[in-house]
Amino acid sequence: MFKRALQALLVASLAMAPVWAAADAFVGDWKLDTAKSRFIDTMKVESLGGNQYALDFGGGPEKIVADGTDQPGIYGGTLLAVTIEGPDRWKVVRKKDGRRLLTATWKLSRDGDTLSDDYTQFAPDGSASTTNYRYQRTAAGRGFAGAWESAIPLDAAVVIQVRPYEGNGLSFIRSSQDTRNLEFDGKDHPVAGAAEGATRSARRVNEHALEITDKSNGKVTRTERVELSPDRGTLTRTVRPAGQREPSVFVFERQ
Repeated sequence: MFKRALQALLVASLAMAPVWAAADAFVGDWKLDTAKSRFIDTMKVESLGGNQYALDFGGGPEKIVADGTDQPGIYGGTLLAVTIEGPDRWKVVRKKDGRRLLTATWKLSRDGDTLSDDYTQFAPDGSASTTNYRYQRTAAGRGFAGAWESAIPLDAAVVIQVRPYEGNGLSFIRSSQDTRNLEFDGKDHPVAGAAEGATRSARRVNEHALEITDKSNGKVTRTERVELSPDRGTLTRTVRPAGQREPSVFVFERQ
């Protein structure tokens, strides 16, 4: 459930002349323009029978028994617990190293077509921030099972640094714990901290555009295009998860 953390602030690749990396137009500091950006969040819940489910928050399905116990998640050593508190109410908790990362209380509307999510995220110092999200059903299902989408408001002052990486690559850096090093060779590379079988490939379309493809066990899960404006002052990421009706668009201004 790291979807709302905008783990997406990422990138691209392709083998070009080393001189290109030295004067790469993408290199610099970039700040998110929330007024021009749009984040479409998706999640899927699949019933596997009984109280067993597969939850997919964008990084691949996590199979879980909804009995309130901590069970291994797919995100870097995390534990996931789901408690069914009623036919229209679930509680979701993710932990790591004994510390809560997030809690979420899901509630269904009477007609079953709207899911409200009271989502609380915990910082390393224990401080918490809570946001209320509303999802609309986009695929048929019973109860919480189905596909859901929500337009998430963006109000974070996100800044990313783009730096050269090993000659032809780029590093997209949000913090010391959130650094993505990418090679531009068009090959599938394992994604660190993601589920087993998760890979990413990237290529340069031209000097001002990059394309990235994420896969899970060989199946495409997301495509992304990163483009610079002609004056190189704006960077736009257009992210299209597989099966999502509308893409998420993130617009950054050079600092």
